[in-house]
Amino acid sequence: MRRDVFQAIADPVRRDIIELLATEALTINEVAEKFEISRPAISKHLKILNECGIIDFNQIGRERICLIQPQKLIPAFLWIKQYNKLWEDRIDSFENYINQIQTKNNKK
Repeated sequence: MRRDVFQAIADPVRRDIIELLATEALTINEVAEKFEISRPAISKHLKILNECGIIDFNQIGRERICLIQPQKLIPAFLWIKQYNKLWEDRIDSFENYINQIQTKNNKK
């Protein structure tokens, strides 16, 4: 099964793992210790992240270190970024609307 970055970030646990590994490389056990789900479940999430290319494993002795590959997140970032202007415009419009209401209420 071929996976992509969007499948990786679709799950909140995988997003949490990505955030965790963005700050430091950890062993599989260290990653599992950070979550209240089973180690096999964490291993499955790590496997999916690896299949998507978002993490790599580096074998050091008996330990497998999880290393983030942040460049693989670029397609998701670019896809989300295209909607940034849309949301900024909508938020600005809403803010203007609120300001108009407050101005009218202050004049009463």
